[in-house]
Formats: sequence, structure tokens, C-alpha cells
Amino acid sequence: MNLTKHWAAALEDYVIDLAWSPDGTRLAAASASGPVSIFSTQDGARLHALPGHDEGTNAIAWKPGSTVLATGGQDGLVKFWDGAAGQHTASAELGSDWVEHLAWQPAAAPGAEARDPVLAATAGRKLRFLNSDASVRHAFRDAPKTLCALAWEPGGGALAAAYFGGVTIWDADDYIAQKEYPYTNGIHALVWSPDSRWIVSGNQDPSVHLWLPAQNDEFHMSGYEGKVKYLSFDHGSRWLATSGGQDVCLWDCRGPGPEGREPQMFPHDSPISAVAFQHRSSLLAAGSQDGVIMLWSPDRKQPLRATVKMPAAAARVAWSPDDQYLAIGSAKGVVYVLKCTE
Repeated sequence: MNLTKHWAAALEDYVIDLAWSPDGTRLAAASASGPVSIFSTQDGARLHALPGHDEGTNAIAWKPGSTVLATGGQDGLVKFWDGAAGQHTASAELGSDWVEHLAWQPAAAPGAEARDPVLAATAGRKLRFLNSDASVRHAFRDAPKTLCALAWEPGGGALAAAYFGGVTIWDADDYIAQKEYPYTNGIHALVWSPDSRWIVSGNQDPSVHLWLPAQNDEFHMSGYEGKVKYLSFDHGSRWLATSGGQDVCLWDCRGPGPEGREPQMFPHDSPISAVAFQHRSSLLAAGSQDGVIMLWSPDRKQPLRATVKMPAAAARVAWSPDDQYLAIGSAKGVVYVLKCTE
């Protein structure tokens, strides 16, 4: 397994978010100071420099099957852009709180009834479903505390929204709360397994909590060094990568789940700063604060596949839709795109 530099580009500030276009031809990168750049995957050319949000950008997300790019900022706005033309098309105002989380509803599965995906956006305690023309499809009741993470059910039928004190699962069609799970601590990350079986939170306490919505069961794993901020499921829903320290902890979620099983531990020499599985395989990219990127395959006897030392810590990592490229957004404002080959 080899990782080779494809291109690199500098932003004005810390890379706060990265997002590949659905067709994989473009990479959007947001700097914390506000501007958003759209690069060509082929050669790294900066296709568009969007002003983003004056007071700072927090999150970006491409609409499935579309060139629409949504951005959320500290100005309380969600902005919509034509990512192909580089033009601002609409804005939605969510109030005075920062827009911190954006998540588009997954596209309908092949053979299912077509739908126009909705954008879930949070600002403080507010959760809104927005259309790509910035109109509000639904305004939910305020959460008890500030919303801190979102995760769509992979089929797009429900959205999980986390806040200090619990997780609510909202139905995407009739907007009612399907389930409400109390959790008496802060939640930093939320992920739904690709088979829709598990919902997992990474927590302040520090721990990982798993819910099985279909069975009303839950599991809890503690003992992490620090807050668990990094979660990723592999494409087959078997492996759950978690980290709250210098190790990536891999849990086997087959059958009865991870309770009672010993996790695999993938050590790094510095605290983990990002994890992401490929879309079509169980190859995991993990970045640490010393700038090292490691590729791991949990199914192999020798799981470490490749190691690359970058000039700065990875703040974000993201695989291209075809898994050929790994984008890395650094804490020093540089975007690196590496090509992955056997």
C-alpha cells in the first residue's frame, strides 16, 4: 500500500472542514477565518474562492447528486452555493448562534422513490430542515441544550441529533421523535453504522456509548484516556474505530456486538486527531497530532499498511468517493491530497 502526494494547496487559516463533491471531481475546503476554496481533484487548481462567512466558517457539505454546496458560519447563516459556477445562490438565517453542524439527507437507494434531499442544520438549540433554495422545510422544537452532533440513518429515513443529556431520533418524513435516549454527559461525536443497526456516540466522560434502536438495547465502553471525539464505521458495519488518546481502538460490532470482546489497538506516538474508513473497504486512515498518517486494515494479520509523515497535524481527513484519494486538512492551513495505490 502506498500513499503518494498528488497536490497541496494553502488556505488562509486552520482547515476546519473538508468535503468531496458527490462525483469526486472537486474538493471543498473551509478555513476557520471564513473563506471556502473549491479545488480540482485532477490537478489541485483552485476553481473557485468563495467568501464563505465573514466571522468564520464552521461546516461545509455537498448535496448528494448535485453541485450545491452548503456552508454554515459564526454569523448564524447557512449559505448555499453553486459549486460548479462558484456563485452564491441563497441564504437561510438561523439566529444569533453559530451554525456548527450541517448534514444532507442521503440520496434515495436505487429502486426507491426519488426524493429531494433535505439539509439538517443546527445553531445553538435550533434544528432546521432546509431546502437548497434556503426555504425552511421544518423547524423542530428547541433541544434542551446546545446541539453538538448530527448523524443521518443511512437510508435517510431518520436523523439522530445529540445534545448534552441525550440523543433524539427524528423521523425525516413526519418530523416526530421516534426515540429519545438519555445520556447524562456531553457528546462530542455521533455516527450511524452503514447497516443502520447501531448508533454510537463519543463522549466527554470519556467513553463510547452504543444504542441498538431496533432492540432497545445499549452498551457502554469506558476507559479512554480523554474525550472521545473521533468515530468511524467501516463499510460493512463490522469495525468501529474510536479514539480518545494516542491509540485507535477498534471494536468488532458483529453479532451480539462489542460487549465482552477485546478491541484491537492501533498505537500512535501522539494523540489522534482524525480517523476515517474508506467507503468501499475496511482501510482506515488515522492522523495524529505529530503529523503522522497511518493506514490500517483490521482484517489483516499485520494491520499497518502505510505510514506518511506530514508537516503538520491533520485536523480533518476525508476519502474521495472512489477511495483513490485521501484529503488531509492541516492545522497550519494546508490541504494535501494523497493518492492511494496498492
